[in-house]
Amino acid sequence: MAIHVYRGFGIRWYGLTYLIGAVIVYLQLASRRSRQRTGLSAEQAQEFIIYALLGVFIGGRVVFVIANILTPESAGGHPLSYYLQEPIEFISIWHGGMAFHGGLAGALVGIWLFQRRHGFNLYRLFDETALWMPLAIALTRVANFINDELPGRLTNSPIGIHFPNFDGYRYPSQLFEGFGMLVIALPFLWLLHGWSKRRDGLIFWGFFVAYGAIRTVVEFYREPGIILFGLTAAQYLTIAMFVAGVAMMLVVQRRSSVAERRPLR
Repeated sequence: MAIHVYRGFGIRWYGLTYLIGAVIVYLQLASRRSRQRTGLSAEQAQEFIIYALLGVFIGGRVVFVIANILTPESAGGHPLSYYLQEPIEFISIWHGGMAFHGGLAGALVGIWLFQRRHGFNLYRLFDETALWMPLAIALTRVANFINDELPGRLTNSPIGIHFPNFDGYRYPSQLFEGFGMLVIALPFLWLLHGWSKRRDGLIFWGFFVAYGAIRTVVEFYREPGIILFGLTAAQYLTIAMFVAGVAMMLVVQRRSSVAERRPLR
């Protein structure tokens, strides 16, 4: 627990990282230059965060529970009967247990609903949000490490760490992902942000490329859950993210360029 309040109640590391991530994204959206790009007011930026966070929590938890039910018990999963006997576990995000891909999908739906209500440029909202996502993810992975969650595969490497409740020494795969987010994904997105010829949507799809590449590699060191044809379920999703991201970066950049060259009638 990061901040103890009273008799087991307080702010946990996992929740603290989500809070910090939300504040960072809000400060970006509420900044003068960002508001000039998106057209958001400071009050609408606050509303935006609420929509996005609700999507993250709902999507992340739903997909986690589904994946946890499908994961063999020997790999740390729980059968459906476990959740039926303890219904509170369906929503117990205070124990951790959020699926990144579900959280991402939920956040995108929440942002889309916000855009439908207010009519802002969707890609510009996505771009501004994606800028600091690598930092938010890195903080969450540090929380996973502190909480001894999501340990890596067994290893004899000198960098192996013994995690309580897990046998042997394991890769600190949480820190591998956090490191990749900070030294690869974050600089990559800000380089795209500073490119004068950048089109709307390029940063958003660039995040897909960076995250997809990093997570695909990290999965080789992370304790697997569901495995199919030698790859984890997460790798199939992250490879798809990478391919879709590369394709859509080309599409949004080319489409905008073609539109600019098209003569007026």
